[in-house]
Amino acid sequence: MTPSVDDQTVSPARRWNYWLGGKDHFQVDRDSGDRIAAAYPAVRTAAQQGRAFHNRAIRYLAGEAGIRQFLDIGTGLPAPDNTHEVAQRIAPDSKVVYADNDAMVLAHARALMSAGTTTFVQGDLNDPAAILAADELRETLDLTQPIGILLIAVLHFIPDDEKARAVVAELLDAAPPGSYLVATNSTKDFVPPHVAAVYDQMLAAGHVDAWPRDKDVFGSFFSGLELVDPGIVAISEWRPSQDDRPSAAEVSMYGGVGLKPR
Repeated sequence: MTPSVDDQTVSPARRWNYWLGGKDHFQVDRDSGDRIAAAYPAVRTAAQQGRAFHNRAIRYLAGEAGIRQFLDIGTGLPAPDNTHEVAQRIAPDSKVVYADNDAMVLAHARALMSAGTTTFVQGDLNDPAAILAADELRETLDLTQPIGILLIAVLHFIPDDEKARAVVAELLDAAPPGSYLVATNSTKDFVPPHVAAVYDQMLAAGHVDAWPRDKDVFGSFFSGLELVDPGIVAISEWRPSQDDRPSAAEVSMYGGVGLKPR
């Protein structure tokens, strides 16, 4: 049964779409996005750079690393250069499973599905076991072969660090050696104290729902993995494709790619 679209509750996926300049959002999402942007103007840059990091990481996995299977959790609404589009431009035989719990994402995802190569699982990152056990995933991905697990701008919606670590560990335990984790998380490490204080106030008041993490905590998600150079850095600094890129403070998000050793 497809869940109904709730246009009265903020959706992180729709708000992200708003910041990216998309059209799939409601007034409640725009109000939330504007409130956050008023306190933290760089958020739109962070959204755009998050997409750019995603694209560079996928190109690395499908190109240099030779990955042909991808599990993209918290995929969000379709935008230019979705995971399957980036991967299949490099390797047409790439297979992608998207997972999200947003009803609007599910409705749009149906248009992206391609039998045998791209499919969608209705699931929540807080319950990785249900995602991994889904028939759609099992019919598309071979979990005896390496996969790329993508957790882009989604881990920070799990406020408890231990819970987030447990979720990542469960996903990696199900992936064979040679698999990769690609993850990002918002951070206050790069912003001045007064900006961090405003964010904390908004978080306490429930006006934002992304829980920032410092480098050490974010790095713990990659425990046991071999970090791909340049390691854990601001997303704009991970193998950048341009010299005039935004500063770390303008994106305020860490990113990293790690390999599960063979």
